[in-house]
Amino acid sequence: MDDSLDDWFAREILVHEGALVAFLHRAWPNRAEIHDLRQEAYVRVYEAAGKSRPTAPRAFLFTTARHLITDRLRRGRVVSIEPVGDLEALNVLIDEVSPERRLDAHQILHRLAAAFDRLPPRCREVVWLRRVEELPQKEVAARLGISEKTVEKQVAKGVRLLAEHFYGNGQARRATRSSVPETEDGKGHRQQHPD
Repeated sequence: MDDSLDDWFAREILVHEGALVAFLHRAWPNRAEIHDLRQEAYVRVYEAAGKSRPTAPRAFLFTTARHLITDRLRRGRVVSIEPVGDLEALNVLIDEVSPERRLDAHQILHRLAAAFDRLPPRCREVVWLRRVEELPQKEVAARLGISEKTVEKQVAKGVRLLAEHFYGNGQARRATRSSVPETEDGKGHRQQHPD
C-alpha cells in the first residue's frame, strides 16, 4: 500500500465524512444504503487518487457521491412509491427538462446571484456560511468572531434583502405588511378597509 496515498486520503477526504453523510441523508431516501454509498464513494475517490490526485479533493468527493446517486437512480428506473429524496441537492439534469425550463432556471439563478452580490459584505458572508455551506450558527459565530444573536440577525436581514431584491422593489414587504383588504377609491388610488 502507498502510505502517502493513505495519508492524503485521511487528510483530504476522511475529514469530510460528517458533511458527506449529511449530504447522503438529504439526497438518498433509503437510510439503510447510506453506509454503502459512503463506502463506494470512498473507494472510487481512493482509486482515482491512486492514478492522479484531484486538485479540489472535497469537491471531487461530493461530485463522486452525486454521480453514484445518479447511477443508482438510473439503474433503479423501476417505478417506486418511495420518494427519491432531494433531487435539487444532487444537481442532476433530468433528460426531460425542456429548454424553456432550463432558461427560466438560468435566469432565476442569475437574479438570485445579483441579489446576493448586493448584500452588505458581513451579511453576505454570514448568509453564505449558514445557508450555502450549512455551518451551524455557533460555528459561524466563532469563525467570524461575532455573537450567535448577530448571526441570527444577519441571516434574517439577508433573507429579507434577498426577497426584496428578488421579488422587486419591496413587493415582498408590501405583501406581508397587512392582511387588511384594499379597494380602489374611484380615482385609481388603493385604500385599505378593515372588515
